[in-house]
Amino acid sequence: MEGNMRARPTMFDDLAALPDWWQKIDEDPAWQKYSFTGLAVGYGVLALVALVQLVRIQMRVPQFGWTTQKVFHLLNAFVCILRCVVLAMRDEVQTLRPPALQAVLLDLPGLLFFSTYTLLVLFWAEIYHQARSLSTGALRPAFLAFNALVYAAEVALWLVAGLVHGDNVAGLVRVMSCAFLAVVSLAAAAGFLIYGGRLFLMLRRFPIESRGRRKKLYEVGCVTAVCSACFTLRALIVAWSAVDAEDADLDVLDHPLLNFVYYAACELLPSALVLYILRKLPPRPAAQGYQQIPVR
Repeated sequence: MEGNMRARPTMFDDLAALPDWWQKIDEDPAWQKYSFTGLAVGYGVLALVALVQLVRIQMRVPQFGWTTQKVFHLLNAFVCILRCVVLAMRDEVQTLRPPALQAVLLDLPGLLFFSTYTLLVLFWAEIYHQARSLSTGALRPAFLAFNALVYAAEVALWLVAGLVHGDNVAGLVRVMSCAFLAVVSLAAAAGFLIYGGRLFLMLRRFPIESRGRRKKLYEVGCVTAVCSACFTLRALIVAWSAVDAEDADLDVLDHPLLNFVYYAACELLPSALVLYILRKLPPRPAAQGYQQIPVR
């Protein structure tokens, strides 16, 4: 929703305002233009990297279908392409009517980002349960159900924002949406800490006998740290946006520095690090089938 629809909450009236240099950057038209352009370029580069990695994986194991690794890179590329287009056309998006359409374009990539990276949590949970000889049958349905609930709740907020008019209602819906996204982000961070941490500790109990096992331990530990940190930071910034519409509205052009920090620290940098950490291609499948015994 647009920032001018909401008044700053009275509980923040006595707090110190943002520094003067921050406010000068917010009012600078060059920052408002080039910060979003720079973010769009960054997302475009990441989309290209994810697509190249997807093609490389498909060429390595063409006989396998849509594995978790392939779906992860495809969703990553789709999120980055969508972000790139929206940020590159930020001026046009800002003038879209009804305002609910703006919310869809700005919030949908964030939801897809959540689904993309919680897919890693599902993958790790399945590995952990299999290693512990526990049932994995409920993990995938629980993942799908939780994602469906998240999308349904956000769609309901979009519909309310589009059908019900009035500044007070718009402000309330926007606060509810930010609070909901903050809770969802914290849930994602908790998922990474729980299953990433469990898998990391389980791998540490095994003797590190090979370079491959050391690399897997490194991958799990680094991805867990990066993703839990980025989702926690996302939750904090979104929660700040919910309670301080004047200084922390992410849906307007007037806060270019905050938007740059938010998208760079919560999506761009974590995605780049994860893509780098998980750059290794799957091993080539061993030759199978009947092998004729040579006649001597």
